[in-house]
Amino acid sequence: MAKSLSAEQAISALRGEGACVVEVGNWRTHNRNSKGPWGPVNGSIVHHTVTKGTAATVRMVRDGYTALPGPLCHGMIAKDGRVHLVGWGRTNHAGGGDPRVLDQVAAESYGTRPTAPTRGNSNGVDGNAHFYGWECENLGDGKDPWPKAQYDAIVRVQAALCRAHGWSAKSVIGHLEWSSDKVDPRGFTMTKLRADVAERLKHPASWNPGSDQEEDPMAGITKRDIYDAVWRTDSMTPPEGRATPDNPTWAPESVLRDAASYAIRAEAAAQRVEAAAARIEAALIGSVDG
Repeated sequence: MAKSLSAEQAISALRGEGACVVEVGNWRTHNRNSKGPWGPVNGSIVHHTVTKGTAATVRMVRDGYTALPGPLCHGMIAKDGRVHLVGWGRTNHAGGGDPRVLDQVAAESYGTRPTAPTRGNSNGVDGNAHFYGWECENLGDGKDPWPKAQYDAIVRVQAALCRAHGWSAKSVIGHLEWSSDKVDPRGFTMTKLRADVAERLKHPASWNPGSDQEEDPMAGITKRDIYDAVWRTDSMTPPEGRATPDNPTWAPESVLRDAASYAIRAEAAAQRVEAAAARIEAALIGSVDG
């Protein structure tokens, strides 16, 4: 149980996690706070929209419809991975749910077995007061795909909230786990999503999957490249001590001298590459933060 993040804290957390955020209108003050409390919050609920078309979906979740006024979530995660923030505060996304589920999520008390909280009923607790809500653009028919960019954004959004609150991935649930009359999200399992959120939380917020794998420094370099770099460019001794047009003045005593010179130049080049990499990394971090 925690005090809800402010709008500024939320957008900072999302961008810090690498999410591509789109601010929609007056999202910071667009809410249903006049109809009931929001907070303290206990977790985050993932939904699917049963719609297609990003623009139309954003309008729907922001404005709602006759039977259910908007906003219908805090953010809508589109197919392309962009996170459209449409409201902040109480929103109409969770509805009634099971108090047992709320207790388990608040305490993060469910473990490897069961891998999910007890399936909820359709009433009992006002979920709109206790959860962040994230609608995800998908038809929800089990056939509509979840693009990699979209799924990655879902993981990042949930990890951002968990990181900001000090929660584990167990504070993330699906609507179908909150209420027995719901089936969303459909197309991936919440057990899988929680595992991916948990993996992300092991790393800094700036982490990108695969970025911690070392690259092969020789990748893409051919034998011809090595020959040109060593024998031609750096005038090192050719095989069998033969003089070449590129190095016509070779003498046996030059081997160590050339080797030492090459080593010094190689070390200087490595230092220049390292400095350039540091500048590129700083620029990338600055572009993400901006």
